[in-house]
Amino acid sequence: MIRSFHFGSSADRKNEFCTGAKGHSARASRSGPYMNSGTTRFRTNRPSCTLSGWGLIACFFLFAATSALAQGGPPYYTNDPGTPGPLNWEINLGYMPFFYSNQSVSHTPDVDINFGVGERIQLTYENAWLRVQNPGSRTQFGLGQSNPGVKWRFYDAGESGLSVSVFPQMFLNNPNHAIQRGITPASQSFLLPFEFSKKFGPIDVDYEIGYQAVHKGPDAWITGLVLGHEFTKKFELDMELYSQCTFHPSQYQPTFDIGGRYKLHSPVIVLFMAGRSLEPTRSNQTYFLGYFGLQFLLPPKSYNRE
Repeated sequence: MIRSFHFGSSADRKNEFCTGAKGHSARASRSGPYMNSGTTRFRTNRPSCTLSGWGLIACFFLFAATSALAQGGPPYYTNDPGTPGPLNWEINLGYMPFFYSNQSVSHTPDVDINFGVGERIQLTYENAWLRVQNPGSRTQFGLGQSNPGVKWRFYDAGESGLSVSVFPQMFLNNPNHAIQRGITPASQSFLLPFEFSKKFGPIDVDYEIGYQAVHKGPDAWITGLVLGHEFTKKFELDMELYSQCTFHPSQYQPTFDIGGRYKLHSPVIVLFMAGRSLEPTRSNQTYFLGYFGLQFLLPPKSYNRE
Protein backbone atom coordinates (compact mmCIF):
# COMPACT_ATOMS: atom_id res chain seq x y z
CA MET A 1 0.00 0.00 0.00
CA ILE A 2 1.14 3.44 -0.64
CA ARG A 3 3.56 4.02 2.03
CA SER A 4 3.26 5.67 4.00
CA PHE A 5 0.17 3.55 5.26
CA HIS A 6 1.21 -2.29 1.66
CA PHE A 7 0.91 -13.63 2.96
CA GLY A 8 1.54 -17.55 4.66
CA SER A 9 5.09 -17.88 5.57
CA SER A 10 6.68 -14.57 4.79
CA ALA A 11 9.59 -16.01 2.87
CA ASP A 12 8.05 -18.52 0.50
CA ARG A 13 5.85 -18.20 -2.59
CA LYS A 14 4.36 -21.65 -2.03
CA ASN A 15 2.00 -20.52 0.70
CA GLU A 16 -1.72 -20.27 0.28
CA PHE A 17 -1.44 -16.51 0.74
CA CYS A 18 1.39 -14.62 -0.91
CA THR A 19 3.54 -12.20 0.98
CA GLY A 20 2.59 -8.61 0.40
CA ALA A 21 4.50 -5.66 -0.72
CA LYS A 22 4.02 -2.25 0.75
CA GLY A 23 3.01 -1.33 2.71
CA HIS A 24 3.02 2.70 3.26
CA SER A 25 2.18 4.85 1.83
CA ALA A 26 -0.15 6.52 4.32
CA ARG A 27 -0.38 2.57 3.61
CA ALA A 28 -0.41 3.93 2.23
CA SER A 29 1.94 1.22 0.52
CA ARG A 30 0.65 -0.44 1.75
CA SER A 31 3.24 2.49 4.85
CA GLY A 32 0.62 4.36 6.81
CA PRO A 33 -2.42 6.53 6.40
CA TYR A 34 -2.44 9.74 4.38
CA MET A 35 -3.46 13.03 5.88
CA ASN A 36 -4.88 16.02 3.99
CA SER A 37 -2.82 15.54 0.83
CA GLY A 38 -3.43 11.84 0.63
CA THR A 39 0.24 11.09 0.48
CA THR A 40 1.73 12.38 3.69
CA ARG A 41 1.49 10.51 6.96
CA PHE A 42 -0.86 11.53 9.72
CA ARG A 43 0.37 14.44 11.77
CA THR A 44 -0.80 15.05 15.33
CA ASN A 45 -0.22 17.46 18.15
CA ARG A 46 0.92 14.81 20.58
CA PRO A 47 4.07 16.08 22.32
CA SER A 48 6.07 12.85 22.32
CA CYS A 49 6.76 9.70 20.28
CA THR A 50 6.27 7.19 23.05
CA LEU A 51 4.56 3.88 22.29
CA SER A 52 2.79 3.51 25.63
CA GLY A 53 -0.05 1.02 25.39
CA TRP A 54 1.43 -0.81 22.43
CA GLY A 55 3.30 -3.27 24.61
CA LEU A 56 0.23 -4.23 26.60
CA ILE A 57 -1.87 -4.78 23.49
CA ALA A 58 0.87 -6.75 21.73
CA CYS A 59 1.45 -8.97 24.76
CA PHE A 60 -2.25 -9.71 24.99
CA PHE A 61 -2.35 -11.06 21.44
CA LEU A 62 0.96 -12.88 21.75
CA PHE A 63 -0.09 -14.86 24.79
CA ALA A 64 -3.80 -15.20 24.01
CA ALA A 65 -3.35 -16.66 20.54
CA THR A 66 -3.26 -20.44 20.31
CA SER A 67 -2.54 -20.78 16.61
CA ALA A 68 -1.55 -17.62 14.84
CA LEU A 69 -0.22 -16.88 11.40
CA ALA A 70 0.81 -13.27 10.91
CA GLN A 71 0.93 -11.91 7.39
CA GLY A 72 2.20 -8.46 6.44
CA GLY A 73 1.50 -6.55 3.26
CA PRO A 74 -1.89 -5.54 1.83
CA PRO A 75 -4.40 -4.96 3.29
CA TYR A 76 -2.07 -3.90 6.12
CA TYR A 77 0.42 -1.05 6.37
CA THR A 78 3.12 -3.27 7.88
CA ASN A 79 5.27 -5.16 5.38
CA ASP A 80 6.95 -8.53 5.81
CA PRO A 81 10.11 -10.03 4.25
CA GLY A 82 8.19 -12.09 1.68
CA THR A 83 8.68 -11.70 -2.07
CA PRO A 84 6.62 -13.04 -5.03
CA GLY A 85 9.29 -15.43 -6.38
CA PRO A 86 11.14 -15.58 -9.72
CA LEU A 87 9.27 -13.80 -12.54
CA ASN A 88 6.01 -13.82 -10.56
CA TRP A 89 3.60 -10.92 -10.10
CA GLU A 90 1.54 -9.77 -7.14
CA ILE A 91 -0.97 -7.04 -8.02
CA ASN A 92 -3.17 -5.40 -5.37
CA LEU A 93 -6.13 -3.18 -6.26
CA GLY A 94 -7.96 -1.56 -3.36
CA TYR A 95 -10.22 1.19 -2.11
CA MET A 96 -8.61 2.95 0.89
CA PRO A 97 -10.74 5.47 2.84
CA PHE A 98 -9.41 7.75 5.61
CA PHE A 99 -12.18 9.65 7.41
CA TYR A 100 -11.55 12.49 9.87
CA SER A 101 -13.93 14.67 11.85
CA ASN A 102 -14.22 17.28 9.09
CA GLN A 103 -12.33 15.95 6.06
CA SER A 104 -11.50 12.77 4.16
CA VAL A 105 -8.96 11.25 1.78
CA SER A 106 -9.70 8.17 -0.33
CA HIS A 107 -7.60 6.08 -2.71
CA THR A 108 -9.98 5.22 -5.55
CA PRO A 109 -8.23 2.94 -6.30
CA ASP A 110 -4.82 2.23 -4.81
CA VAL A 111 -2.68 0.26 -7.29
CA ASP A 112 0.24 -1.78 -5.92
CA ILE A 113 2.32 -3.80 -8.42
CA ASN A 114 5.10 -6.18 -7.35
CA PHE A 115 7.44 -8.31 -9.46
CA GLY A 116 9.80 -11.03 -8.26
CA VAL A 117 13.45 -11.04 -9.38
CA GLY A 118 14.92 -14.32 -8.17
CA GLU A 119 13.84 -15.83 -4.87
CA ARG A 120 14.65 -12.87 -2.62
CA ILE A 121 14.19 -9.60 -4.53
CA GLN A 122 10.96 -7.71 -5.24
CA LEU A 123 10.45 -4.64 -7.45
CA THR A 124 7.49 -2.48 -6.40
CA TYR A 125 5.52 0.41 -7.83
CA GLU A 126 2.49 1.94 -6.15
CA ASN A 127 0.26 4.91 -6.76
CA ALA A 128 -3.34 5.95 -6.21
CA TRP A 129 -6.05 8.09 -7.72
CA LEU A 130 -6.98 10.34 -4.80
CA ARG A 131 -10.23 11.93 -3.70
CA VAL A 132 -9.48 14.75 -1.25
CA GLN A 133 -12.26 16.58 0.57
CA ASN A 134 -11.30 19.50 2.84
CA PRO A 135 -13.67 21.82 4.74
CA GLY A 136 -14.78 24.90 2.82
CA SER A 137 -13.44 23.76 -0.55
CA ARG A 138 -14.55 21.70 -3.51
CA THR A 139 -13.65 18.01 -3.64
CA GLN A 140 -10.39 17.46 -5.55
CA PHE A 141 -9.32 14.43 -7.60
CA GLY A 142 -5.87 13.59 -8.88
CA LEU A 143 -2.86 11.29 -9.02
CA GLY A 144 -0.93 10.78 -5.79
CA GLN A 145 2.81 10.45 -5.27
CA SER A 146 4.64 7.67 -7.12
CA ASN A 147 6.06 5.05 -4.74
CA PRO A 148 8.80 2.87 -6.34
CA GLY A 149 10.81 0.49 -4.17
CA VAL A 150 13.05 -2.58 -4.03
CA LYS A 151 12.78 -5.26 -1.33
CA TRP A 152 15.67 -7.61 -0.60
CA ARG A 153 15.31 -10.51 1.84
CA PHE A 154 18.97 -10.79 2.80
CA TYR A 155 18.53 -13.30 5.64
CA ASP A 156 16.28 -16.37 5.52
CA ALA A 157 16.47 -19.19 8.06
CA GLY A 158 13.56 -21.16 6.61
CA GLU A 159 9.84 -21.30 7.17
CA SER A 160 10.00 -21.38 10.98
CA GLY A 161 13.17 -19.34 11.36
CA LEU A 162 13.99 -15.66 11.27
CA SER A 163 13.67 -13.78 7.98
CA VAL A 164 14.90 -10.20 7.54
CA SER A 165 14.54 -7.81 4.62
CA VAL A 166 15.27 -4.21 3.72
CA PHE A 167 12.76 -2.28 1.57
CA PRO A 168 14.04 1.17 0.41
CA GLN A 169 11.33 3.28 -1.22
CA MET A 170 10.88 6.74 -2.75
CA PHE A 171 7.80 8.98 -2.63
CA LEU A 172 7.92 11.30 -5.62
CA ASN A 173 5.55 13.94 -6.95
CA ASN A 174 4.34 13.72 -10.54
CA PRO A 175 4.18 16.67 -13.01
CA ASN A 176 0.39 16.91 -12.80
CA HIS A 177 -0.26 20.09 -10.73
CA ALA A 178 -1.40 17.95 -7.79
CA ILE A 179 0.64 20.08 -5.36
CA GLN A 180 -1.00 23.33 -6.51
CA ARG A 181 -4.44 21.78 -6.11
CA GLY A 182 -3.72 20.54 -2.57
CA ILE A 183 -3.80 16.84 -3.44
CA THR A 184 -0.17 15.97 -2.68
CA PRO A 185 2.42 17.68 -0.43
CA ALA A 186 5.37 19.64 -1.78
CA SER A 187 7.68 17.38 0.22
CA GLN A 188 9.23 14.24 -1.26
CA SER A 189 10.81 11.49 0.80
CA PHE A 190 12.99 8.39 1.06
CA LEU A 191 11.93 5.55 3.35
CA LEU A 192 14.36 2.89 4.63
CA PRO A 193 12.48 0.19 6.60
CA PHE A 194 13.55 -3.25 7.79
CA GLU A 195 11.10 -6.16 8.04
CA PHE A 196 11.34 -9.14 10.39
CA SER A 197 9.39 -12.40 10.46
CA LYS A 198 9.80 -15.19 13.01
CA LYS A 199 7.69 -18.09 14.20
CA PHE A 200 7.40 -18.50 17.98
CA GLY A 201 5.80 -21.89 18.55
CA PRO A 202 2.31 -21.66 17.02
CA ILE A 203 2.65 -17.89 16.54
CA ASP A 204 4.11 -16.04 13.56
CA VAL A 205 5.05 -12.40 14.08
CA ASP A 206 5.75 -9.76 11.42
CA TYR A 207 7.44 -6.55 12.53
CA GLU A 208 8.64 -3.53 10.56
CA ILE A 209 10.62 -0.45 11.58
CA GLY A 210 12.09 2.27 9.42
CA TYR A 211 13.37 5.82 9.04
CA GLN A 212 11.93 8.34 6.57
CA ALA A 213 14.06 11.23 5.31
CA VAL A 214 11.82 14.06 4.07
CA HIS A 215 12.81 16.89 1.73
CA LYS A 216 11.08 20.13 2.81
CA GLY A 217 9.56 18.55 5.90
CA PRO A 218 10.31 16.83 9.24
CA ASP A 219 11.94 13.41 9.14
CA ALA A 220 10.04 10.51 10.69
CA TRP A 221 10.11 6.88 11.76
CA ILE A 222 7.52 4.16 11.19
CA THR A 223 6.82 0.90 13.01
CA GLY A 224 4.22 -1.83 12.65
CA LEU A 225 3.27 -5.22 14.07
CA VAL A 226 0.90 -7.83 12.57
CA LEU A 227 -0.42 -10.93 14.38
CA GLY A 228 -3.07 -13.26 13.02
CA HIS A 229 -4.83 -16.59 12.82
CA GLU A 230 -5.42 -18.80 9.79
CA PHE A 231 -8.79 -20.46 10.37
CA THR A 232 -8.70 -22.46 7.13
CA LYS A 233 -6.40 -22.70 4.12
CA LYS A 234 -8.61 -20.08 2.49
CA PHE A 235 -9.46 -17.70 5.33
CA GLU A 236 -7.40 -15.73 7.84
CA LEU A 237 -7.99 -12.88 10.29
CA ASP A 238 -5.26 -10.55 11.58
CA MET A 239 -4.74 -7.56 13.83
CA GLU A 240 -2.27 -4.74 13.30
CA LEU A 241 -0.71 -1.98 15.34
CA TYR A 242 0.95 0.71 13.25
CA SER A 243 2.53 4.05 14.10
CA GLN A 244 4.46 6.89 12.56
CA CYS A 245 6.15 9.76 14.37
CA THR A 246 7.83 12.89 13.04
CA PHE A 247 10.88 14.58 14.57
CA HIS A 248 11.19 18.33 15.26
CA PRO A 249 8.35 18.82 15.92
CA SER A 250 7.48 15.49 17.51
CA GLN A 251 4.10 14.35 16.21
CA TYR A 252 2.57 10.94 16.80
CA GLN A 253 0.02 8.84 14.88
CA PRO A 254 -0.88 5.38 16.23
CA THR A 255 -3.53 3.22 14.57
CA PHE A 256 -5.16 -0.13 15.25
CA ASP A 257 -6.97 -2.29 12.71
CA ILE A 258 -8.39 -5.76 12.14
CA GLY A 259 -8.57 -7.39 8.73
CA GLY A 260 -8.34 -10.58 6.76
CA ARG A 261 -7.89 -12.38 3.49
CA TYR A 262 -10.11 -14.89 1.73
CA LYS A 263 -8.88 -16.97 -1.17
CA LEU A 264 -11.72 -16.88 -3.69
CA HIS A 265 -10.14 -18.95 -6.43
CA SER A 266 -6.58 -19.18 -7.67
CA PRO A 267 -5.20 -16.60 -8.36
CA VAL A 268 -7.63 -14.15 -6.66
CA ILE A 269 -7.67 -13.23 -2.95
CA VAL A 270 -10.15 -10.86 -1.27
CA LEU A 271 -8.49 -8.30 1.03
CA PHE A 272 -10.28 -6.34 3.76
CA MET A 273 -9.30 -4.25 6.77
CA ALA A 274 -10.91 -1.65 9.04
CA GLY A 275 -9.57 0.37 11.95
CA ARG A 276 -9.05 3.81 13.47
CA SER A 277 -6.60 6.02 15.29
CA LEU A 278 -5.78 5.19 18.90
CA GLU A 279 -5.94 8.93 19.58
CA PRO A 280 -9.26 10.78 20.12
CA THR A 281 -11.01 11.72 16.88
CA ARG A 282 -10.18 15.19 15.55
CA SER A 283 -9.27 16.92 12.30
CA ASN A 284 -6.01 14.98 11.92
CA GLN A 285 -6.93 11.71 13.67
CA THR A 286 -9.08 9.21 11.78
CA TYR A 287 -12.29 7.81 13.17
CA PHE A 288 -12.22 5.25 10.34
CA LEU A 289 -9.62 3.87 7.95
CA GLY A 290 -9.80 0.80 5.77
CA TYR A 291 -8.73 -1.27 2.81
CA PHE A 292 -11.13 -3.23 0.59
CA GLY A 293 -9.80 -4.88 -2.54
CA LEU A 294 -8.45 -7.83 -4.48
CA GLN A 295 -5.04 -9.43 -4.86
CA PHE A 296 -4.01 -11.19 -8.08
CA LEU A 297 -1.13 -13.71 -8.00
CA LEU A 298 0.27 -14.32 -11.47
CA PRO A 299 0.91 -16.63 -13.17
CA PRO A 300 -1.60 -18.87 -11.33
CA LYS A 301 0.46 -22.03 -11.91
CA SER A 302 3.21 -20.62 -9.68
CA TYR A 303 0.98 -21.00 -6.63
CA ASN A 304 -0.33 -24.09 -4.92
CA ARG A 305 -3.84 -25.13 -5.83
CA GLU A 306 -6.14 -26.89 -3.42
